[in-house]
Amino acid sequence: MLTLIKGGRILDPGKIDGIADIIIKDGIIIEIITKGLPSGKSGKKSAESLKKFKPDNIINASGKIVVPGLIDMHVHLREPGQEYKETIETGTLSAAAGGFTSVCAMPNTIPVNDNRQVTEYILNRAKEVGKVNVYPVAAISMGLKGESLCEYGDLKEAGAVALSDDGKPVTNSLLMRRAMEYAKGFRLPVISHCEVSELSAGGAMNEGTVATKMGLAGIPNEAESIMVERDIALCGLTGAHLHIAHVSTSQSVNAIREAKRKGIPVTAETAPHYFTLTEDAVCGYNTKAKMHPPLRSAFDRDAVREGLADGTIDVIATDHAPHSSLEKDVEFDLAANGIVGLETSVSLGLRLVEEGIISLSGLIEKMSCNPARILCLDRSIKTGNVADITIIDPGVVYTVDSSSFCSLGRNTPFEGWEMKGKAVLTMVAGKVVFDNMVN
Repeated sequence: MLTLIKGGRILDPGKIDGIADIIIKDGIIIEIITKGLPSGKSGKKSAESLKKFKPDNIINASGKIVVPGLIDMHVHLREPGQEYKETIETGTLSAAAGGFTSVCAMPNTIPVNDNRQVTEYILNRAKEVGKVNVYPVAAISMGLKGESLCEYGDLKEAGAVALSDDGKPVTNSLLMRRAMEYAKGFRLPVISHCEVSELSAGGAMNEGTVATKMGLAGIPNEAESIMVERDIALCGLTGAHLHIAHVSTSQSVNAIREAKRKGIPVTAETAPHYFTLTEDAVCGYNTKAKMHPPLRSAFDRDAVREGLADGTIDVIATDHAPHSSLEKDVEFDLAANGIVGLETSVSLGLRLVEEGIISLSGLIEKMSCNPARILCLDRSIKTGNVADITIIDPGVVYTVDSSSFCSLGRNTPFEGWEMKGKAVLTMVAGKVVFDNMVN
């Protein structure tokens, strides 16, 4: 089976940027035929090379951007245990529709992914019904209780790519130190949910004037940043790879920036809602904008943007968290935290590009290259590599309609927003798993 991706702008940051054709055979990139690329870049110069191929399938990518498959490091697939919210099948279909060829499945399932059996279940289900690559993230502690460590060697052997108690902080500092030391021996990143529970307890949104006006208990920035500083200190002590999840505050950005300046091995992610929205989105008691950590002030949003621009924040991840109406259509205080994000992430990222916050190349680095590096994957567009590829149409204009989502979740604060640019084709190992191309 030969597939030709023809005439697109191939953008693999630091490697190739120009009009080229890609030839794929049996899921592997076998040739890249360039057209006027700068000297020294990947690919062959002669278009005559194309004549020896007779493709079975031609994908016309003219006017579109062809990039290494996008990777979402932070997704809640809900299976096992809460399939009424999302399944591995619907979650990975949603990922494909959003342009993601790979997702990391967080461990706060029922039962928790704290043992080999659950890790293997997730991988087996993904092989059976999944549309994209699924990489399980296992728990740091048994049952996410923060009391005893899981068997990291066994979990890695089963297929886990990282460790996290996401949804709950590891409050015991000694346990977190031991976790980092243990994880370092297996080269597993530790993804930290940074929260001081005593400061966030009872809070429903960001602490500030908006919360006061709405009569809601608030969560201060320090509930996040204090734990960020603790985990950075433990990272410096142990030398383990620390990855800080869902950064939302200016203090956290500053702490991570300073840690990197000192050479501490820390990476970080934020989500599109933190660089797009502010606490004002919850006005009217809008539970679709309720999340944890909460949406912050405009000052914090701008600090997150600055962190993306200067490289302090390495990754854009969605923290895709589907809920049913049972959890969202209730009083604000009682509503579940989280939004769905897989199918709007690319569009929101392209807004950053349009506003001049980051370059298009920088966006692809944060949504593909950097996650691949952190997870020790190679998904670059080069001969011999697996053809995990995303095609983006930067000009298409559409209105967000959650009823059309592939995800079971409809909990998005971006309902009705007009967007420009989206992923229109997703290919995993040479197989097209989502196609919305308009030529």
